[in-house]
Amino acid sequence: ARVRNAGGEIVSLLKTGSAFYAPASAAIRMAQSYLMDRKEVLPCAAYLEGEYGVNGYYFGVPVMIGASGIEKVIEMELSHFERKAFEQSLSHVKELVQAMDKLLAAS
Repeated sequence: ARVRNAGGEIVSLLKTGSAFYAPASAAIRMAQSYLMDRKEVLPCAAYLEGEYGVNGYYFGVPVMIGASGIEKVIEMELSHFERKAFEQSLSHVKELVQAMDKLLAAS
């Protein structure tokens, strides 16, 4: 039972929270891959230009990061369930972009 609750136990000992550790670690890996031209494949928000059938939106996908930044979007074959979840998420992104466009047009 202690193993099951270990994550919560560690967070309670930190006292300041832990929400910043994962994003900071990801940012460091991205920076290292860029600065050292490691060409590491990492999940990242990337501007899609036809990949996954999407044009003109930033979306979280696997990418290769090297000295040029995002050097390649890695397209993976998605199961029916994954494709459905992807499209639902994309629909939400499009709704948010449309809402922001309306907000900006009104100001």
